[in-house]
Amino acid sequence: MEKIRVGITHGDFNGISYEIIIKTLLDSRICELCTPVVYGSAKAAGYYKGMMPEAEGFSFNIITDPEQANPKRANMIVCVDENVKIEPGQPTVISGQYAIASLNAAVRDLKAGKIDVLVTCPINKKNTTGDDFGFIGHTEYLAAEFGDAEPLMFMVSDTLKVGLVTMHIPLVRVPGAITTEAVLGHIRAIKRSLERDFRITGPKIAVLGLNPHAGDDGLLGTEEQEIIIPAIQSAKYENISAFGPFAADGFFGSGAYRKFDAVLAMYHDQGLAPFKALTFADGVNFTAGLSAVRTSPAHGVGFDIAGKMVADPAPMRAAIYRAIDIYRNRQMFDAAAADPLQHFSKNERSEKSGRNHGGDGGRQQQKGERSGGKRDADVAELLKTDETTEISAIADTDAALAAEA
Repeated sequence: MEKIRVGITHGDFNGISYEIIIKTLLDSRICELCTPVVYGSAKAAGYYKGMMPEAEGFSFNIITDPEQANPKRANMIVCVDENVKIEPGQPTVISGQYAIASLNAAVRDLKAGKIDVLVTCPINKKNTTGDDFGFIGHTEYLAAEFGDAEPLMFMVSDTLKVGLVTMHIPLVRVPGAITTEAVLGHIRAIKRSLERDFRITGPKIAVLGLNPHAGDDGLLGTEEQEIIIPAIQSAKYENISAFGPFAADGFFGSGAYRKFDAVLAMYHDQGLAPFKALTFADGVNFTAGLSAVRTSPAHGVGFDIAGKMVADPAPMRAAIYRAIDIYRNRQMFDAAAADPLQHFSKNERSEKSGRNHGGDGGRQQQKGERSGGKRDADVAELLKTDETTEISAIADTDAALAAEA
């Protein structure tokens, strides 16, 4: 099997990016899995390497094109002025500019098919958000570059996967951005990603509420009843196993997230705070919904520890491993989807059966609805807490579906 070329951007070189890159690439097993190509600065790499005794014999193979990459070495394409001043811990204008230069060069090669996947080191929003860039983060930039209208910021690990309805916007703007269409669209996006990128069949998705206690039956806000529950109902009509809305504190605190394949949070900190607390070492920021594969370590620039050589490379390794796995999963999923044998969904089989057997499909559909209701009840039983708002929300959803059936 041909090795995957992994493009790695150096992010803000005044942070911990070169430390975690070098620590990760010191492990020779990385080059057994992929061919790494770093887009950055030989001077910056040498500067940080000099602080790491364990990296004394390490060096990058300098190339000008990914096609020149040595599959047994860590490769580098130099894309910045090597006279640059390095100031660990300082978010300078020049470090921001060269973070974007690295990203632009890597994306150019990703579009051209010269690298297979992209792993991005963290950037600092303060010194990259300007006229030369114009985006608040990687997710928004990559969506624009690849023409993908609805990217999903998907924080993933082996034990927890969290998607976000809203990303990098001020908290005061969050309620206005939570619409039934937005929630439903992100439920669909999570389902697609779980199936294609993670090879999960029939995934279960938990949806969080916006307000404390998931609105407490409208006492603490009506967004759950007016916006989020209708989105969950619509998802159920599409045979998506979506449940909720759940109160975020009890949901994560009780460990209920373990019962689901993914969680949809309404805003940035609602999802990322518990995710990073629970899965920091192997947590990865994955941009789902892109035509290309992009991952990143689930942490920031690390200015506070830059140059101290105490950064943990585990999240960087996880980002590389995850990018490779997703790329392979997509290959297998797409190959299966291209198979000439027809694969019918449950609905299609039910409708076909109904046409062929005098309306039996209608009975099968009713049976499916009862089965789906039982599954909701089972999940509700598993997630019982002293706060029953989320359970009543599921019951309300089922009642609404039954009334319309």
